[in-house]
Amino acid sequence: MLPALRGIVTLVLLLLNLCLWGSLVVVIGILKLITRGGLRRRVILLGARLAESWVAINDRIADLMLPTVWDVEGVENIRYDGRYLIISNHVSWVDIFALFRVFHGHAAFIRFFLKAQLIWFPILGQACWALDFPFMKRYSPEYLAHHPEKRGTDLATTRRSLRRYRHVPVAILNFIEGTRVTREKQLDQESPYRHLLRPRIGGVGFVLASMGEQLDAMFDVTLAYPGGDVEMWDFVTGRVPRIVVRARRLEVPTEFFEAAITEPGPERDRFKEWIEAIWAAKDAELDVLTKPTSA
Repeated sequence: MLPALRGIVTLVLLLLNLCLWGSLVVVIGILKLITRGGLRRRVILLGARLAESWVAINDRIADLMLPTVWDVEGVENIRYDGRYLIISNHVSWVDIFALFRVFHGHAAFIRFFLKAQLIWFPILGQACWALDFPFMKRYSPEYLAHHPEKRGTDLATTRRSLRRYRHVPVAILNFIEGTRVTREKQLDQESPYRHLLRPRIGGVGFVLASMGEQLDAMFDVTLAYPGGDVEMWDFVTGRVPRIVVRARRLEVPTEFFEAAITEPGPERDRFKEWIEAIWAAKDAELDVLTKPTSA
C-alpha cells in the first residue's frame, strides 16, 4: 500500500474508533452526574473499561495497518488495580499512543493533566471529562508575582482533582519536560542534555504532594525512536520501523510527599536534584536506545 494511502486509511480508522468509544464514554459521564456512592464508582469503572476498549482497537488498527515493531521492557510486574505515577520524556505525539499501548492490560487506564480549555474539544474533551482527567488552570510565576493571593491554588486544585482517584485504580502520566523536545527548544533553554529538555518539576511535585502516600509506585519511562525524529504522519504512513519503550520502577523518598516540594526552599531543591539525576540517567540511556542498530 502506498504510504499516503496507508496514512489516510489509518487516520480514518483511528478517528472512527475515537468517535465510537468517545461517544459511549460521554454517555457514561452523564450517568456519573446523577449517581452516588457505590453505584457512581461502578459507573466510573465502566467508563474506564470502555476507554480501554478504545485503546485495544487502536492497537489492533496499528497492528493491521503498520509494520512498526514494538520493543518494550519493564511493564511486566505492574498490577492493574494499583495506583501509579508515570513520568516520561516527550518526543512526539506518537508518545501518547505508545504509552497507552504499552500499559494497556498492565495498569489502569492512563490519565494526564490537560489545559482547562481543552474540555470544549468535540467528543475528546467531553470524554476526558467523563473519565475524570484532571483539567488545570495553571498560573505562571510571572502571574503569581503580581497576584500572590493565587499562590498555593495550583496545589489545592490538584488535590481536588486527584481526590477522585482514592477509590479507583489509576495511572497518572506526566511529561515533565512540559513540551515535545526539539533542537531549537534545547538551544533556547540551554539544555545540558543531548536528547532531552530540562525537566519541569512542578506537575510531578503536585501529584506527589497530593497523593504520594496513596501511590503504589512511580515509573520512569524512556521513549526512543531509533533512526531519527518522528511525527504522527510518519507513524501512520508506516515509516517508523521500531519504537523502544523502557520502564523502571522508582522508589520515591517519603520526604517528597510533603507540600514543601511545591514551594521555593531546600525541600524543593532536593526534589529538583533527585529528578535531574533521573533525567541524566535517561539521557545516557537514550544514547544507546536511539541508535538504529540497538537491539
